[in-house]
Amino acid sequence: MDKKTRVLIVDDSAVVRKLIGDRLRKEPDIEVVGGAADPYAAREQILLHKPDVLTLDIEMPRMDGITFLKKLMAAYPLPVIVVSSVGTAGSAASIEALRSGAVEVIAKPDGPHSVGQVTDRIVNTIRGIQGGALTRLRAAAPVAGPGSAPMPPPTARAARSVRNGLLLIGASTGGTQAIEAVLTRLPADVPPILIVQHMPPHFTLAFAQRLNQLCAMGVVEAQHDQLIERGTAYIAPGDYHMAIQRVGLQLRIALNQGPQEHHQRPAVDVLFRSAAQLKSVPMVAMVLTGMGADGAEGLLALRRAGAETMAEDEQSCVVFGMPKVAIEKGAAMHVPTLLKIPSMVFECFDRLGAKAA
Repeated sequence: MDKKTRVLIVDDSAVVRKLIGDRLRKEPDIEVVGGAADPYAAREQILLHKPDVLTLDIEMPRMDGITFLKKLMAAYPLPVIVVSSVGTAGSAASIEALRSGAVEVIAKPDGPHSVGQVTDRIVNTIRGIQGGALTRLRAAAPVAGPGSAPMPPPTARAARSVRNGLLLIGASTGGTQAIEAVLTRLPADVPPILIVQHMPPHFTLAFAQRLNQLCAMGVVEAQHDQLIERGTAYIAPGDYHMAIQRVGLQLRIALNQGPQEHHQRPAVDVLFRSAAQLKSVPMVAMVLTGMGADGAEGLLALRRAGAETMAEDEQSCVVFGMPKVAIEKGAAMHVPTLLKIPSMVFECFDRLGAKAA
């Protein structure tokens, strides 16, 4: 048998440690090497057992999980799965955890019926790590902030060509940092942006609210039948697929709870496939950092439908999984690094406008 994945569970709740531990111990290829009730105990366990993966709570005594995560990533980086509460404070802290290097955030069980779903998701995430998906575990590129160079304006032709266009983004592990890096470098008057980031319910709202504070354009959690408008980015809500539907001359958002795809809901492929059915709409689509293969088939469908497509280059990916599959399938026309993506977006719209002229 291949080497087992060694997991350390860090949570101040003995009940949660037992629930997660009991589930993981049922897997022949996963070994639970210990549990810790706070970051100080976790530090000793890490030095003693050298785990491959950590599960981490946010709210803990003596030191909060965010502070511990930042210290860990600076001194002893390893894959960290955050298992956090879904309250407003917990959701915001979990977004900060993702920005600080966590590979995944999973909502704590809120009832007896959700325990199995939560622990299954932890197992699936560990399996992704086990399968070599985290070959590029690394800090994301710095995002824009005060004093950052402003995004150069698009050419006049590009500005005209994107009046009725769409920008589509799909991401998973590491995607919160990548999406922030792209959106904070785009101007306010951008084409509508539709985003699928693999994330649980409640956390997507906190993610949208944070981006809305940072970005020039408006950022919202998408709602069913919402009109898709220029100057706004729409985040697919957790546990809902997001698609685009044409209603007369308008484009509107359609949400549904259809079957998971690639073990995900929302799934990038659902959004991309719906966009590929649209006619006479200039589109630019991209797959950013993430574990797995979601988005590759949809990106290929978009390329065949005439969209400009890209996949993030391995050099800037936190996890070179989803972009790698998209590139291997021939779905990506361009493979830019993260910080080259904003200017390339308008180059792509410029070309689409020239073709339509």
